[in-house]
Parts: sequence; C-alpha cells; structure tokens
Amino acid sequence: MPADAAAPDSHRIARQPRRRLLRAAAAALAALALTACTAPLHRAEAPTRAAAAPAALPPVKVFTARRPPRPQRSNASIARDFLDLHFQLEGGTTLPQFTRFEAPITLRVTGDPAPGFNRDLTALLARLRDEAGIPIRRVSGDAASITIQSVPRAEIRRALPKAACFVVPNVSSLAEYRRSRRSPRTNWSLLRSREKLAVFIPNDTSPQEVRDCLHEELAQAVGPLNDLYRLPDSIFNDDNVHAVLTGFDMLILRATYAPELRTGMSRADVAARLPAVLARLNPAGVRAAAGWLPETPRAWITAYEQALGPSTALRERLRAANRAAAIARDLGWQDHRRAMSHYTLGRMLHVREPELALQHFRTAMTYLQGLPGTAMHQARLAVQLAAYEIASGNGAAALALLEPAAAAAAAHENAALLSTLLMLQAEALELEHRTPEARRVRLDSLGWARYGFGPDWVVEARLEEIAALRPSAP
Repeated sequence: MPADAAAPDSHRIARQPRRRLLRAAAAALAALALTACTAPLHRAEAPTRAAAAPAALPPVKVFTARRPPRPQRSNASIARDFLDLHFQLEGGTTLPQFTRFEAPITLRVTGDPAPGFNRDLTALLARLRDEAGIPIRRVSGDAASITIQSVPRAEIRRALPKAACFVVPNVSSLAEYRRSRRSPRTNWSLLRSREKLAVFIPNDTSPQEVRDCLHEELAQAVGPLNDLYRLPDSIFNDDNVHAVLTGFDMLILRATYAPELRTGMSRADVAARLPAVLARLNPAGVRAAAGWLPETPRAWITAYEQALGPSTALRERLRAANRAAAIARDLGWQDHRRAMSHYTLGRMLHVREPELALQHFRTAMTYLQGLPGTAMHQARLAVQLAAYEIASGNGAAALALLEPAAAAAAAHENAALLSTLLMLQAEALELEHRTPEARRVRLDSLGWARYGFGPDWVVEARLEEIAALRPSAP
C-alpha cells in the first residue's frame, strides 16, 4: 500500500494549498509528457524564471562502453525464460523448433543512416562479439545475412503503422517486404532456419531512439523472437523500460549460440541441454535463489496494452488500466508488473485526479523497492514523484529520489531519462539555494538531452517545461 504523504511545510500550505500544488505539478507533467523517451510535440513559451538553455548548447554526450551486471536469479529460472523466449511468439503462437544463424553473420547497412548511427552500431557489434560470443561483422557489398535499412519514420509507419522499427525474415529491403508481407516467407511462425533478415530503422528521430531500435531489433534478428512481461531486467519485454541490452540479454544470446545447441532442435531437446550450457556460462546461477515469477496471463497483457494504445479513447484506456491493476491484485502479484499497472494508472490520472495519481505512483514504488532488476522502473517513477515534490517546494525530498535514479539511468545508458532526472535535480537544487551546483547539473543535462531527445528546440522545450514545475517565489 502507498506510504502516507509527507506533509509540506506549513508556510507553503498557507500560501498555496496542497491540492493546487498537485494540480500545478499535474499540469506541468502533462505538458512535459515525462516518460523520458517521448519528446515534447510543441515549442514551449519562454520560462518566467532563469532556467533557459545557454545560447549554444554543449556537445552531444555519449556513453562509454561498459559491461552490465549478470542476472541475479537461478539458472533454472533463466532456462525457463530462454525456452519461452525462443519457442513462442508475442501473440502466443508456439514455435516448433529452435532457430539461429548457423554460419558467421555478416551485416550491411543501406539507406541514409542518421548521425551517430555508425558509432552506435560499431559499439553494439563489439558487445555482441565480446559479451555474447556471436560471430558477427559488418561488410560492404550487395548481400549479407542481415541488412539494416535506414529510412524515414514515415516509411516504416506506412509499412507497419504501429511500429517504430521492426525486423523481418527472408527479405533485404522495405520494398521487398511490401511485396512479400502476406506471403509465407515473411511469416515468423513458419521460419525453420535463419539465413537472411532485414531490420528497418528510422533515420529522422533522436540518436537514442535509433540506438534503442538497433539494440532491440538486432537482438531479435540473431536471438529470441518473443517478449515476456515477466522479465524485469531485459530488453525482451514490451514495457520498454530498458533501452539497451542488459546482462540477462547477453547471457540469453550467448546461450543461443552455445555449441551444444543447433537449428532444428525441439523444445525438449533444448531443455535437456540448457542446464549444462547455463552452468558453464553462468556458474553463479547454479546456487542463486530461484526468483520464479508466475506466467503473465493473456487477460493482463490485453488490458495493459489497451491502456497504452494511443488510438484508443481515454475513457476506454482508463477502464483497461483499471482491469490490468485488478488482475494483478487478484493474482497476488508483488512484482514489477503490479507496479507497472499502478504506474500506468498514475500517468493517466495525473491531470484529472492528481491526488489519486500520486497515490498510484507511491503504490507502484512500494512494489519495486528491494526487488532486484527494477532500478530502471524505480528511476521512471522517481521522475513522477520528484516532480510533485518540486512543485510542492520540497527540494530535499526530490533530491533523495533523483540522485539514485540518475545513477541508475546512467548505468543503463538511458540519456533521455538521465537528462530529465538531471533537469529535475537542478530545479530541486535551486529550491535548496544551491544555485552554482544547480547550474552545473543543468548544463550537464543538456549534453545528454541532445542525445536523448535530438533537435535543440526539443531540448530547450524540455528544459523550460521542467523549470515550470518549480513554484515561483512569493
């Protein structure tokens, strides 16, 4: 259950009632769309307080190579995840056999890649070779195992309206996919071997979105085809909490290319060999606690995805979000999926019912605290909770939330989330009269924002919107 709300300072209550403070925070959050992965859709008016961006923004910041921590749960639990990732599709279709590339993988790039694309692709290929042991290299020429085509986002949406990016078997261009999209050759459920695939990536969005698409789609091109909501620490999860491949993901990919496995094996064949494979690749998992999470029923998935559907009316989305939360409650879940149910409700209610939204955010945090693999879930919640604290003038409380969240965002290479957290941190520091430190943190946020959000005007709008959270001096 949610923790009791901390009482604001009495002089703030006298000057500005708590309900009005919550509504001010809700209004700013609505303009801000604080998902840390969605850019503002319009240019905000200039702020009324001194938080404007400098005349020249600092250079784009990028993350240096790092090795993520290995998963903390048992190999028995990971084996179950491996099998469900490889032998099912997202819609529930069962796959009859295991597939992977059996020859060294070549990769080529076509189209017009976005700035920074080559740097991020080179880093990802190095990680796949070093951490997952996958023999993959970039080539030039007219043929390769995998073709990455960089095209405008509108072209991707014309081919697959709900997709930001996607991967398809047995084609090498978007034009070829359009001609073959309803044929058996592009049907994942009929795939029996991997020889040629295409990945379609946007070239007119933020550097982070391009990189995130690279990680997710290339991982599925070479590895499992399914996503599982029960995984808190994986990119193979449609909740989009993780932006880059995690330690769990690299272990799954390394096991995928273990010499003990091969294309054509049945689920039973793979299951028989997995314990030895995982014991060799992840010896700590032999002794780790099970960490066994229950299956995610189709009813919860349907309700949760309806709640997130942008083309659905708000009333219907709210009903779906409440259904998801009720299913999670009735199943007795105590994990990140129950937290995400409350987080989604909070996001939908924060303008109309800010008190109730805040309660949902706090409830979500109670289910996450102490759960391994949920640092990024908690970081996303910290954005919402800290925004309310800043709007209420509670700088110290906001900083207590923001500092560990920023460390998590940096460790998981999410520049959009990191920049948002740092911008909020700067406002909290201003409330604590630590103005020189606030200026340094705000400037630091801008380099990350240029990678996370893209165009300078989007960065400046984000900065202005966050500055609007801080209450004006009396």
